[in-house]
Amino acid sequence: RRPLSAMQNAGMQNEAGTMDAVKEYYSKTLKTSKDLQTNACCTSAAPPDHIMTAMLKIHDEVLSKYYGCGLCLPEDIEGLSILDLGCGAGRDVYIASQLVGPKGRVVGVDMTKEQLDVANAHKGWHADKFGYSNVDFKFGYIERLDELGLEAESFDVIVSNCVINLSPDKESVLKQACRLLKPGGELYFSDVYADRRVPQSLREDAVLW
Repeated sequence: RRPLSAMQNAGMQNEAGTMDAVKEYYSKTLKTSKDLQTNACCTSAAPPDHIMTAMLKIHDEVLSKYYGCGLCLPEDIEGLSILDLGCGAGRDVYIASQLVGPKGRVVGVDMTKEQLDVANAHKGWHADKFGYSNVDFKFGYIERLDELGLEAESFDVIVSNCVINLSPDKESVLKQACRLLKPGGELYFSDVYADRRVPQSLREDAVLW
């Protein structure tokens, strides 16, 4: 194998540093949505009625640890297979679980163990509430979905709620998503965008990530 250049080494170190900072913020700094240190990724718009109805059946602890900017789901998804990139404590997974119904399935992926512990702790509670169990949670990185035992071309829809912007390697995220989508499958994501070049001081501000 060819040795890594100094620039490649620096890039890998920066990626690792970004992931560590994101983990620290979402696992240690944030305990509930009230602890968010910026409203940069928040929206004041209310979700559609069918999403609000689904949220009424979600455990309070899961709801309290929601840090997204808006769930994007297409209509008429009953019976489909859905993957949530950066699922956190599982709010959107449990919403999608209700919308796909017992013949569908939903898988959530997150790199934050503390968040997944909450999601997994309430799987039984939601199964009792919904009358079926169709969710699974995977601990891992959205840049390396090929390490999680997920079959290629096995998902109808992939969603992500204010997470792809946090990745230091967005190209890998999109390539991995394309690999997992069925032919004709769709990717829906809400996120934070800039319509101009972002100053370096803001790019290096971990809270604004």
